[in-house]
Amino acid sequence: MTDEKINMTALEAFDFILFGGSGDLAMRKLLPALYYRCRDAADLEGWRIIGISRQNLTTEEYRELALQHCRRHVAQRDFSETAWAAFARRLEYLRLDASQPQDYQRLAEKFQPSHTGVRVFYLATSPGLFAGICTRLGAAGLVTPASRVVLEKPLGCDLASAHGINQQVGKVFAERQIFRIDHYLGKETVQNLMALRFGNVLFEPLWNRAWVRDVQITIAETVGVEGRGEFYDGTGALRDMVQSHLLQLLCIVAMEPPANIEADTTRDEKLKVLRALKPIAGEDASAHIVRGQYRAGAIAGQPVPGYLDEPGIPPQSHTETFVALKAELGNWRWAGVPFYLRTGKRMQERLAEIVVNFRRVPHPLLRANAEQAPNNRLVISLQPNECLRLDLMAKVPGESMDTQPISLDVALSEAYHTRQWDAYERLIMDVIHGKLTLFTRRDEQEAAWQWIEPILHSWKRGNQPLKSYPAGTWGPTASSALIARDGHAWREES
Repeated sequence: MTDEKINMTALEAFDFILFGGSGDLAMRKLLPALYYRCRDAADLEGWRIIGISRQNLTTEEYRELALQHCRRHVAQRDFSETAWAAFARRLEYLRLDASQPQDYQRLAEKFQPSHTGVRVFYLATSPGLFAGICTRLGAAGLVTPASRVVLEKPLGCDLASAHGINQQVGKVFAERQIFRIDHYLGKETVQNLMALRFGNVLFEPLWNRAWVRDVQITIAETVGVEGRGEFYDGTGALRDMVQSHLLQLLCIVAMEPPANIEADTTRDEKLKVLRALKPIAGEDASAHIVRGQYRAGAIAGQPVPGYLDEPGIPPQSHTETFVALKAELGNWRWAGVPFYLRTGKRMQERLAEIVVNFRRVPHPLLRANAEQAPNNRLVISLQPNECLRLDLMAKVPGESMDTQPISLDVALSEAYHTRQWDAYERLIMDVIHGKLTLFTRRDEQEAAWQWIEPILHSWKRGNQPLKSYPAGTWGPTASSALIARDGHAWREES
């Protein structure tokens, strides 16, 4: 595989080949994101999107299917028949069985031998198909120096399987052509966290163990397994969310300032964080981790079934739908600062946020209205609303010098009077441009698995039973006890 440099400064003609093109991710996220980018582009010349799946559809039937889903997932004010018609003209369909080598020749027939433009292979499929698809793309002569491949998570189920997939994909694509996607890194607020840290002088002097008391990172979902019972039961919350989304967010919070924002410079610093994570294994797993599984309850006043009653879930399943853990970093900046990570399904609210709790003032000079003045706190909200909030203390109007908490809020949708890009829009365009900064490098991804694997081994030995929790709550009560042992509490107010 040649590793020659490709000029990626300008967006030229490209082909976007979408494996799993009729699946949920494609219809709910990827095609709407591509619609927005086509709608807002100045020139669509040379843009082509090819949906691929085993369904027996014509291109016209595929366009109609895509239209139905885009009407549902694109804001009504943003949808227009003119924009859709322009997008649909660039949308094609090919019926292809990803496991059959001969089918790839029909895909190859769609490309002229002289065509050297950008070619994106987006694998919105089961991770078990990644290696085979890449091998067959290479054998069919479809991989050019200007090709890229996008791998959805989870990449493998443990370190060995992730290593195996990386090995096989790496035989066909150079590392600079492999985009391991984590859509949380495409969110505006995550990138704003980097801007907040490295674009302002205000926080850096405080961003260390001397001034930060603890960090909380929560990704809570109100949904259950949503028809993906068989997949989810073989994955669980630790593999599905902690190994990818939560550890990536931890890296961005804890990383050292990179020398620049080039891809490898930034990812080098994230890798250092992963390697600094103290291992959790054996008895430490029980002391530092809570794993749970939801039972029947109510979401928004409506009854919902327990995990074991969901379609596709074995009646004796021990798969976790909730994980809370206490992580620590063994480095100079963060020694002794706990990082609390929490994720779960069927939680009380849909919420994704990073909370940085600062230490209390060393001497209570002013009197607080509350019995004890709260900590200063920075809240970076990722969903449902993207915003930044700084909790401070201020004087109550009047004669006294009593103080009370106030918040400085910045809602990004209100601060900038432009439509915010969806995470997938940003990441898809970065793939087309060949920008790797927001994607996970192989050593970084395998380092995350290396930290997760001892926890999996501990659970496999039965060292940590599941704690049940009613759907519609914040998880097992043991998760509150986990953080309360250090004298802290989860931030759970809306």
